[in-house]
Amino acid sequence: MKKVLSVLMILTLMFSLAACGSSEQSSTEAQPEAEASAPKIGVTIYKFDDNFMSFVRRSIEKSAGDQADLILNDSQNDQAKQNEQVEMMISKGVKSLAINLVDPQAAATIISKAKEAELPVVFFNKEPSPEDMASYDKAWYVGTTSSESGVIQGELIVDSWKANPAWDKNGDGKIQYVLLKGEPGHPDAEARTKYAVETIVEKGIEVEELELQTGMWDSVKGKELMDAWIAKHGDKIEFVIANNDAMALGAVNSLKAEGYFEGDKFMPVVGVDAIPDALTQIEAGTLVGSVLNDAANQGKATVDLAINVANGKDVLEGTEWKLDDKKAVRVPYLAITKENIQVAKDCYSE
Repeated sequence: MKKVLSVLMILTLMFSLAACGSSEQSSTEAQPEAEASAPKIGVTIYKFDDNFMSFVRRSIEKSAGDQADLILNDSQNDQAKQNEQVEMMISKGVKSLAINLVDPQAAATIISKAKEAELPVVFFNKEPSPEDMASYDKAWYVGTTSSESGVIQGELIVDSWKANPAWDKNGDGKIQYVLLKGEPGHPDAEARTKYAVETIVEKGIEVEELELQTGMWDSVKGKELMDAWIAKHGDKIEFVIANNDAMALGAVNSLKAEGYFEGDKFMPVVGVDAIPDALTQIEAGTLVGSVLNDAANQGKATVDLAINVANGKDVLEGTEWKLDDKKAVRVPYLAITKENIQVAKDCYSE
């Protein structure tokens, strides 16, 4: 009986060792395959709590799925921190970089680091200069045509102004406006400010600028500026133009506190981005409209390009994206009002 038990124990032990060996080998064999199909991609966002960029980040994560091992970094609006993050990601063996610059003028520094490591880099949302882009054959950009958002916003203002003659409070035929500008020097802020106003004038409507200050893309700063402007100008303000929805929503909150959007007391406000919170206000009638900045497709295009180059493929292989003469994928803008709001809602649907 003892001999039988001993034999059984030996057989059980041998089976256990064989099973462990088999499991370990399977895991070892599977690992290179997983790494080959899911390259490490280093991603930085200039700051995670930016309203619009939070949706781009969500799209990046969703689009990557199991095709990439993302290393995501919040640069907290600090270029020095972002530079360190890029060095850290390179040391971790990333196969490509996807960079939302804190400061577009820092592109040369990032490109230098990428070049030294022989890594491809896809910039997104904040566009480097043409000179910086031309300096490295493994650099690309995903974003928009900055001027387009300003032109579309200007057309939106013109159309809504003409449809509502009562908005011309003093009857002088001019739009007395205040403008909430984004980050100074940011290509989108500069272009939206310039082209929105120029488009209004080109369409035959005179304008008078009452105020133009930077709200740094931030809703709290937008509200603070609007509070000060209402105190200074009161009902002389006939239109609020904001470079993005966050600042537009800040202005709306300020106006609500002063009794606007109740009864006949109304102030037209327009933004850019068409983020979900802005869509809610458009439906409620407290925001005239916005310009859809397609976060979903910007995130997807960024990931598509970054995965391709990480895998040593042509940057556009298997995609429908097109590059312009500046090595950039341009995602188009679209005016959003209550009439076509579903188009914007669809961009945020899971």
